[in-house]
Amino acid sequence: MAQRFDLMTAPDSRVPAATALVGALLGLLFSSYSSLDYAEHLDRRIHDMHCSIVPGVGVTDKADACRAAMYSSYSSVLRDSMWGGIPISLFAVGAFTFFAAFAVYLLLARARASRSQVLFFALTGMTPLLVSIVMFIISVTKLGGFCLTCVGTYIGSAMLAAGSGMGLMALGSKQSPDGSEVRPQGNLALAGVWVLVLGVVTLLPVGVYAASVPDHRPFLGQCGELKKLDDPQNMLVRFRGARAVQPALFVEDPLCPTCKAFHERLQGEAVLDRFDVTVTLFPLDSSCNWMLTEPLHPGACTVSKAVLCGKERALQVLEWAFDNQQRLRDAGKRGEPALRGEISAQWGQGMLDCIDSRETKTRLNKHLHFAAENGIPVSTPQIYLGKRRLCDEDSDLGLRYTLKQLAPEVVR
Repeated sequence: MAQRFDLMTAPDSRVPAATALVGALLGLLFSSYSSLDYAEHLDRRIHDMHCSIVPGVGVTDKADACRAAMYSSYSSVLRDSMWGGIPISLFAVGAFTFFAAFAVYLLLARARASRSQVLFFALTGMTPLLVSIVMFIISVTKLGGFCLTCVGTYIGSAMLAAGSGMGLMALGSKQSPDGSEVRPQGNLALAGVWVLVLGVVTLLPVGVYAASVPDHRPFLGQCGELKKLDDPQNMLVRFRGARAVQPALFVEDPLCPTCKAFHERLQGEAVLDRFDVTVTLFPLDSSCNWMLTEPLHPGACTVSKAVLCGKERALQVLEWAFDNQQRLRDAGKRGEPALRGEISAQWGQGMLDCIDSRETKTRLNKHLHFAAENGIPVSTPQIYLGKRRLCDEDSDLGLRYTLKQLAPEVVR
């Protein structure tokens, strides 16, 4: 085995460069898919996404993880300067293009490639793996799931790092068996030029993308208004952020996955505590919502009543529902006893007694009447700044930019 490894890392071996080339091409392929997915949504519509470890094949049951990753605050930079920001996958497209071209050169040059070139490639070829490790940690700790397209990029980064690492190990073989020098030393001063080229190639796709992003300002806040904001009976749920500067109305269903993602985006953008929030609960569950003919989220009515019963802890109950949403959704599908058991285990029998009360049922019904009287669309989540409704796309991919334009004090 040791002899075989020595052959793989011999000065004239093609294995290190070939491994790095395959990794760079995989990284380029998957980062290109991610960038194309991002760019498609600039038309303010919902599109299918590439979400598979197999290039070009969509996996519908995993698409939610890819969409959550794309909508998250970690997917792009300069989000308050342009709608959606610049996807970080574009930086990967440029970088992997450079590494693929350099790997082709090393593959063809073999032992004629200088030591300084191999050393430069080894050191810079590790950087995509370092970025992938950071993004992997974010996926685990912040997003709670893995975008399969991102996983493909991680694999490509690992292969690129492995190939460049083997090339570095090959530098230990300075001489051929007859004692002659195998590789030329090269000029280390040229490393600065290569770094410059790497930077230019990495930023070129970013520049093209930034120059082509359409102006979304004419579309912001053009998705309707509330007819009234009054809540004379104080039936809606309220919570005020520690640094609240902007009143807002949220229309939410505690068992709605996109509501959970929306709440997490607000937290990720560090703007949730800048809102003075009024929440209209709008469970997409026909057991209490007469605007539906069948339940989209079975059990949402019961969990919504639990939020109401939380009273001053309503936000705590709502966030508990979001944090445990999959378990609660599964319990809701199994039936009311299973769901009530989950609620009782967390909040006690008193919560169930409150859920069963006529007062709580009436209050939830008033939430639904508030939505109906205001002509609120039958969908969640929704956010209103004052009376102005944000379009759905402006509350996901374009959230930070939209807030910067319509409520700049929130993102300061």
